[in-house]
Amino acid sequence: MKTIRALLVLATSGAMLACGGSRDAAIDPQLAREIAAIKAIDNHAHPVRPTAAGEMADNEFDALPVDNLEPQSDPIRQRPKSPTVAAAHAELFGSDKAAVVKAHATDYATFMLDKMGIETMLSNRVAMGPGLPSARFLWVPFADALMYPLDNASLIKTPDQKSFFPLEDKLLKRYYAESGVSGKPATLGDYLEKVVRGTLERHKKGGAIAEKFEMAYLRTLVVGDPTRAQAEKGYAGSAADYTALQDYIFRYIVAECGRLGMAVHIHVAHGGGGYFNVSWANPLNLEPLLNDPTLRKTNIVMVHGGWPFTREITPLLTKPNAYVDFSEQTAFNTPHDVAEVLRGWLAYVPEKVLFASDAYPESPELGWEESGMIGANTGREALARALTGMMRDGEITHDRALELARMVLRDNARKLYGLK
Repeated sequence: MKTIRALLVLATSGAMLACGGSRDAAIDPQLAREIAAIKAIDNHAHPVRPTAAGEMADNEFDALPVDNLEPQSDPIRQRPKSPTVAAAHAELFGSDKAAVVKAHATDYATFMLDKMGIETMLSNRVAMGPGLPSARFLWVPFADALMYPLDNASLIKTPDQKSFFPLEDKLLKRYYAESGVSGKPATLGDYLEKVVRGTLERHKKGGAIAEKFEMAYLRTLVVGDPTRAQAEKGYAGSAADYTALQDYIFRYIVAECGRLGMAVHIHVAHGGGGYFNVSWANPLNLEPLLNDPTLRKTNIVMVHGGWPFTREITPLLTKPNAYVDFSEQTAFNTPHDVAEVLRGWLAYVPEKVLFASDAYPESPELGWEESGMIGANTGREALARALTGMMRDGEITHDRALELARMVLRDNARKLYGLK
């Protein structure tokens, strides 16, 4: 498979070193070949819908796109002239992207998945659409807008939030229209029933398997447990109780997702934008939610693995409804660094760890295709490195290593989402 060419090269190098008696090879060659053959389920990505000539470009790949924010210092691997980006582009398109696009006008998105070695991609999008067939692209819409039914001007503290909150207002108006209401209902009860529950049920009917929160871009992940009376005051316009209202709605959404059989995905890691508050996204902020008996029927996936708080994630995986993926880390960090994170998780609660690419249209040079390829290649290499180290230290057998690889790349996701 061309999608894991780099991994196979490393495997070949490892075999050569092994023949010389060295134990320094990073990857066991047999394991590398076996990992390369596993079709993955991608837990988190933002694929862009292919559009025809004259059609407006797709802009529904994210509720809070980061491409129009003030410049930040991008990680080396994501810079336009990065060798990693160039290699991914060449692996996908060779020297003529236009020719590839033309040749796959009717199956472009699925062809990209095949190149990445991905069978199914969970797609974080406002809406799906033509070109992203449901057999390969599963929908994960966004729930944040439902938390902010009031005037949000007082919540804007940074230039990034000045961009983000109007986008949430726009999405909420869309949810109002889809719910058959002209605007904010008079009572909190009506809002929860007609707009929040109605939206979640429409999403479920439309094929959604989870709801996504990008909350850490807007506020802390610390969520209180307010009373209904506090939430009512907030809904009536009490500025002092607006946070309580947000917290109440968040908990309502999480509980409803459990009732509907949908998981909840939460951005738990560093994020895009030069004003992102990393401390807000500390996964330990979620511990009270994971310990709440009333929310135990809802599976919660900590997307991006909490980086840089990856060790904080590890003990949280003992919570029965807690899961983690390592998307974004495969975009920003080297396979060596990601492997160290994975090894800690796999030695602890391996059935909770999910592969993900975080395919995202970062720039003209780094589209969702290139970032998806980088995530897929880095993820497989990191997994192979982690498992090889565990084998050589006598922690697991080769058979167990292969079992763990299958779990991370597809079986854990299949079980979590009830996929065939």
